[in-house]
Amino acid sequence: MSSVEDLDRHFREEVAGPRSAARTAGPAPTDGAAGSGARAASTSAASRPLGGALDARTALDLFDAQLESRHTDAAARWMQQQGRGYYTIGSSGHEGNAAVALALRPTDPALLHYRSGAFYCARARQAGGVDAVTDMLLGVAAGADEPIAGGRHKVYGRRELAVIPQTSTISSHLPRAVGVAWSIARAKRLGTECAWPGDAVVCCSFGDASVNHSTAAGAINSACHAAYQGLPMPVLFVCEDNGLGISVPTPHDWVRHTYGNRPGLAYFAADGCDPSAAFDAACEAVAHVRKRRQPAFLHLSMVRFLGHAGSDAEAAYRMPTEVAADLRRDPLLATARLLTAAGVLTQQQVLERYDEVGGRVFAVAKEALDSEPLTNATEIAAPIAPRRPDLVAAAARRTSEPPALPAPVGEPVTVAQAITHTLADLLGSYPEMVVFGEDVGRKGGVYGLTRGLQRRFGTARVFDTLLDEQAILGLALGAGLSGLLPVAEIQYLAYLHNAEDQLRGEAATLQFFSQGQYRNPLVVRIAGYGYQRGFGGHFHNDNALGVLRDIPGLVIASPSRPDDAAAVLRTCVAAGKADGTVSAFLEPIALYHTRDLHTEGDNAWLAAYPPPAEHVPIGRARTYGTGADLTVVTFGNGLPISLRAARRLELQGIECRVVDLRWLAPLPVEDLLREARATGRVLVVDETRRTGGVSEGVVTALVDAGFTGAIRRVTSADSFIPLGEAAQLVLVSEADVERAASEMLSAGPQA
Repeated sequence: MSSVEDLDRHFREEVAGPRSAARTAGPAPTDGAAGSGARAASTSAASRPLGGALDARTALDLFDAQLESRHTDAAARWMQQQGRGYYTIGSSGHEGNAAVALALRPTDPALLHYRSGAFYCARARQAGGVDAVTDMLLGVAAGADEPIAGGRHKVYGRRELAVIPQTSTISSHLPRAVGVAWSIARAKRLGTECAWPGDAVVCCSFGDASVNHSTAAGAINSACHAAYQGLPMPVLFVCEDNGLGISVPTPHDWVRHTYGNRPGLAYFAADGCDPSAAFDAACEAVAHVRKRRQPAFLHLSMVRFLGHAGSDAEAAYRMPTEVAADLRRDPLLATARLLTAAGVLTQQQVLERYDEVGGRVFAVAKEALDSEPLTNATEIAAPIAPRRPDLVAAAARRTSEPPALPAPVGEPVTVAQAITHTLADLLGSYPEMVVFGEDVGRKGGVYGLTRGLQRRFGTARVFDTLLDEQAILGLALGAGLSGLLPVAEIQYLAYLHNAEDQLRGEAATLQFFSQGQYRNPLVVRIAGYGYQRGFGGHFHNDNALGVLRDIPGLVIASPSRPDDAAAVLRTCVAAGKADGTVSAFLEPIALYHTRDLHTEGDNAWLAAYPPPAEHVPIGRARTYGTGADLTVVTFGNGLPISLRAARRLELQGIECRVVDLRWLAPLPVEDLLREARATGRVLVVDETRRTGGVSEGVVTALVDAGFTGAIRRVTSADSFIPLGEAAQLVLVSEADVERAASEMLSAGPQA
């Protein structure tokens, strides 16, 4: 494995011969060097062409960015040795990506691979006023003053640089990048403000191993799918190919074979270790995307130095000859040779420049050692989910004048009708709102909930997507980030699990990793739960919510009644607008078209459609009845089940109050505790599973709040839901509720 010392020694020897290696006893100088001769030479030769598109001034900027990135990697490992460096995945060997940054504009949004350090340094030089080295090393030290994540993670990001912070999940940022690219033209078409210039190019970089991940394959496919239909898709996919996925080699020529002849995807390739070739290819690729508004794939061959990260011992899986071959391709050496061959710098000036940058980087590293870390949990979690109920209420009261569609205020509606009318009201109130998903356009959704919306609001605002949940959510994430207000539909809860990381790893983390500087407001409508009759099986009757309930900051709405469905949906959209909230809006399929509650024809499950300004604050429950014997806590399909059971229990002399949670995250703890204390007995009716179900959170919330009364729960079984009548054998039933309630009352107050 090449070490920091190896890279330093090799660079010096190759630039000026073996004697230069003796000038340093460490990986880099610890204080600044003059380098005045290098600066003078660079000024006099600034306009000199070096071949291709690269001139001397640009080459010097590229070299300086490469030097900053290389020395920052060395400093990060030195900081780790001092006990204050927490991130050692570096960019050494990938410094050719600086050429991509210089081919772009500083206003072009960039979503960067974790080895794109030189890109970030070059972008900072382009924009001016930003010290990339300080940003990166404060991130390494987890310093609270780091400008994007504030010490929460080491990410590349700056709002002033249009660099959007990303996590390190493999290629998870590509669907969002496609969504950002799509949003540029769509915002203009809708006449709404966009975060990016109208001719911007969206750049996203990733490694060669990532091209094999379903997320990357799906994102690139969705970009090609959009371009095939003539939709503007100005996204540049940059594959930084070093031939390794940690220790697993990428088959020779696999990336080119896979993406080199993809219809609708222009392919550009170059040696990323050759600054002139990399810059020429990057300029050509960027010009193609900017002019044609179509996607392109830029394939840059790289090398990887210093292993995957600080703990990676390459000797376990690489031959010394392979490491030596990579050293001969060092991109810093290639740029130095280009500059000396053209007479822009002398060999001595190259070394002076190298030392000058190294001294400055290590001076910053010393300062970063003393940076203040985050000091308390409240401070750490603050950006995740800001809650400003007054602003949300104000946004929820926003209505169109005149109403977008004649809303049947006061008229009885079903859950499905309430959602349809509310979507229409919201589309009329928010011109930046878009509604999309599989089948939501002409068909109007699998269950008809979006029927008529496309005809009324047009295909630019209500439209179908390809059948790929990752692509749907990525489109939403990019749209929200760019200034639109997306309401995406996932057809069934079971289908969400294909793409759940887009919510967990991307949507929910954006405000956390940017201290709220970036946000992606989003409402995901999800048809779910069980109890469908005549249709279903597991994939259409899924009751697994555990995967959603532990995502920090994610709001989970679960209305059951028509009036609540309307009011809660308004709140979710308003919270997205006001606070950048990400909401999962769970719709109980079995209740969509339900009209009756107790007897056929009673119409007791219909409700008056509420006025457009009416909403339900996040985390507020609804109570039915005032019974003093038992508090039944439930949600979703559990509400009609519990209400029917409560009526029969009343005939047995047991008076119940039924609490509909309406919000599963955050739970309505205040309302829950009040209603629990009113009776001293709580029965939780949970249609999700016993293990990992909602009832676990409810019971824990009560105990944590100091409730000392009796608690019991009835749940569905820890099973997938089978087809047909067998489903009733694993789902919680009215008989389960009645039996548990009777047993609690017969056992006394502490049962």
